[in-house]
Amino acid sequence: MVMKRKQLLILIILLGLSVYAYTQGNLLITPKRVVFDGYKQTEELSLVNTGEDTAAYSISFIQYNMQEDGGIVIIQKPDSGQMFADPYLRIFPRKVTLAPGEPQVIMLQCRRTPGMKDGEYRSHLHFRPNKEIKPLGLKKPSDSTLLSIQLVPIYGISIPIIIHSGATNLTVTLSDLKMGLQPDGAQNVHLTLNRTGNISVYGDIIMQFIPVNGNPYEIDGKKGVGIYTNINKRNVVIKVNDAQKEKLKNGKLKVQYISNDEDKKPVVYAEGELEIK
Repeated sequence: MVMKRKQLLILIILLGLSVYAYTQGNLLITPKRVVFDGYKQTEELSLVNTGEDTAAYSISFIQYNMQEDGGIVIIQKPDSGQMFADPYLRIFPRKVTLAPGEPQVIMLQCRRTPGMKDGEYRSHLHFRPNKEIKPLGLKKPSDSTLLSIQLVPIYGISIPIIIHSGATNLTVTLSDLKMGLQPDGAQNVHLTLNRTGNISVYGDIIMQFIPVNGNPYEIDGKKGVGIYTNINKRNVVIKVNDAQKEKLKNGKLKVQYISNDEDKKPVVYAEGELEIK
């Protein structure tokens, strides 16, 4: 009976958190990003081990910057005007061990201090799997002058933790909207999202084709597109589905960049249109 209740609890968690969950490997994390704004001081993160083996994770903070193509790079020091959030954050526990299917709640606390500047403080919460790795050392090959070294990659999952402080402002525009072809004949939609202000933005790109004759219909867009404060623009390329490509003729392509917070009314950050003949 206890096992059945536990399985039911896990099933409810997996179904109920599908929108906000972020999963990689065998770890499911909910929510996939945290924003402390207004008077918010605490947040609960839900973890679930979706694998078949017991897994242990160490939890710490790491710093990332975003590139204009959406790539992420690790940094050690903030850029000019950039502020890290981890000095104002506390997490508990910092290590977890999860049996297969086992859930765990992580507590995250924001502790603002007097004198914090207006704008955004951002760090990333990093979940690193702890695996049993044999110590790296020397082997004794036949040639005693050779040194043998084993490199073991360590992977992890990170989610952004953001603090909004004081007066914040944000403006987003959409530019350079065009269609393009790859060498293999695949068709893409190219666009640029331009951000100004002192906070980052996160949302979904929704695309709709409006034919001259006929009813408008939605085509594949792109979810989870962010622009961090270390960049002012994000270049986005979206591949057009082959089945939809043949229909994109004699009409207008409407593209919107909108918020995706289910707890709030959707906000259209930016939009643009492209005539297609």
